[in-house]
Amino acid sequence: MLKQTLQQKLLQKLSPQQIQFIKLLQVPTVSLDTRIKEELEENPALEDISLANMNEPAEEYPDKDPDESFSEDDQPGELDEFNVDDYLQADDVNDYGSSQSNNGDDEDERKEIPIAIQNSFFENLQQQLDLLALSDRDFLIGQQIIGSLDDDGYLRRPISSLIDDLAFAQNVIAEEDEVEELLRIIQEFDPAGIGARNLQECLLIQLRKKDQENPIIKKAIAVVENHLEEFTKKHYDKLERSLNINSEELKGIVNEILKLNPKPGDSGAVAGKQLHIIPDFHISNNDGVLHLTLNARNAPELRVSRSYQEMFDHYDKAAQKDKKMKEAVQFVKQKLDSAKWFIDAIKQRQQTLLKTMNAIMNYQYDYFLTADERQLKPMILKDIADRIDMDISTVSRVANSKYVQTEFGTFLLKSFFSEAIQTDSGEEVSNKEVKKILEECISNENKRKPLADEKLTEILKEKGYTIARRTVAKYREAMGIPVARLRKEL
Repeated sequence: MLKQTLQQKLLQKLSPQQIQFIKLLQVPTVSLDTRIKEELEENPALEDISLANMNEPAEEYPDKDPDESFSEDDQPGELDEFNVDDYLQADDVNDYGSSQSNNGDDEDERKEIPIAIQNSFFENLQQQLDLLALSDRDFLIGQQIIGSLDDDGYLRRPISSLIDDLAFAQNVIAEEDEVEELLRIIQEFDPAGIGARNLQECLLIQLRKKDQENPIIKKAIAVVENHLEEFTKKHYDKLERSLNINSEELKGIVNEILKLNPKPGDSGAVAGKQLHIIPDFHISNNDGVLHLTLNARNAPELRVSRSYQEMFDHYDKAAQKDKKMKEAVQFVKQKLDSAKWFIDAIKQRQQTLLKTMNAIMNYQYDYFLTADERQLKPMILKDIADRIDMDISTVSRVANSKYVQTEFGTFLLKSFFSEAIQTDSGEEVSNKEVKKILEECISNENKRKPLADEKLTEILKEKGYTIARRTVAKYREAMGIPVARLRKEL
C-alpha cells in the first residue's frame, strides 16, 4: 500500500561563491599566485592591474593593518548583490588592491631564487658507468640497474624482475650471475654504499672500503654482519659479551658505524629537497607593542576588464537584439559575474586571514612578546572562532595551512593551539609547557642512564604537573624522542 507523507527538512547548501571562498582560504600564500594565474587564463573578463600597467611606475602600498582591513559587518560567505552598473564604472572599480598589505621583504620574495646547476644522483652514476670499458650488452645491464635504484640509493627490486625488464625493454636475455656481477661493479661507485639491497649490505659496502688492517674496522664489520639487531636496539651489554670486548672498545666500534651513511642516495640531493616557506603574516615587536601585517602576495591587484565592461555596455544599449546577440550578452555577463565573485572571494580571504591571525596574536600576546613557550596559553579552535564570530572549520582552514614570521622564527599557526592541563594548584596551563619541561629534562639527562618514562612522570609531579605515564609517553613520541634505552650512549 502506497502512502504519501509530507516531510519538512532543513538543509544548508553552500552557494558557488561560498565554495570558491572556502577553497581559496585553504590555499597558502606560496600557491596563491598559481591559483590566480589559473583564474586569469580561464576568465578573460578578469585582469591583473600590475600586468595591465607594466609601463607605469611602480606604486608603493602601505602595510595592511588589521584594524583597518575589516569591519564587524564583514563576514565570509555574505556576498553583496550587484547589478550591471557595477561593471560600467571607471578603471578604479574594485581597486581594493591599492590599500592592501605590502612588506619590505615582499620585493625580495618575488625575485627568482637562484638554483645551483648540478648533476643529479642518477646522472653521477651514469657518468661513472660511461667511464668503464664495458660491452654494449653489459652497458645496458648496468643502465637498467642504475635506473632501478630508489631515491635512497638502494636496489629493492629482485634480480629476477631486472632480468624480465631487460628482456622486455632492452631485448637482452641476461643470466642472474651476469646481473649480479654488474651490480657488484656498481656497488664500487661513489657515493659508497650505493646499490645495496638492504641496510646491512649498505653498511658493509662502506666498511669494506675502509682500512681492513684497522682492528676497529674489523670488529665493526663483525657487528654489522652478525649482530646488527643488537646494535640497532642498543643492547650494548650483549655486544660486549658476544665480541668479548670492553666498553671503550665498543664505543670506538659504535662511533665508526655511526659515521656511515644509511641513505647514500640522499647525499647529493639534500639541497634540492629543502622546502621554501613563504610566511602569510609578519609580526614585529615595536618597543613592546606587536604589529601584524599580511604578506602582500595575499592582496593581488585584480579588477574587471574594461574591454568587457565596454562590450557589455555596447550590447546593453543596442537597439536590436537578435538570438546571437543575446547569447553573446549572456556569455559576457557570465564572465563578468565570475570575475566579480573571484575578486570578492580574494578580498574576503584577505579579511578572514587578518581577522583570524589578529585574534591569535592577541590571545597569545605574551608569547609573541617574549618567545617563551611557557607563555603559550591553552587555546583551541573554538576559542578563536568565538572571538571572531566565525565557524570552527574556517579557523581550522587558516590554522592548518598558514605561517607567521616573527622575530624568533617562522611557525605554522596550528602550532599555537594546545589543550589545557590543570596543575596541582588548580591553574590551567598549555600542554606545550609540559612538553617543554620534558624536552629540558631529557636534554639534561645523563646519557649513560637516560630517564625512563616513569622517572619523567615523577619529575613532572614534583613540579606540580600530575599526568599519567602513558600521557608522558605520548608527549615524548609526539616530539620525536625515542624511549630511554635508545637514548643511551656509551
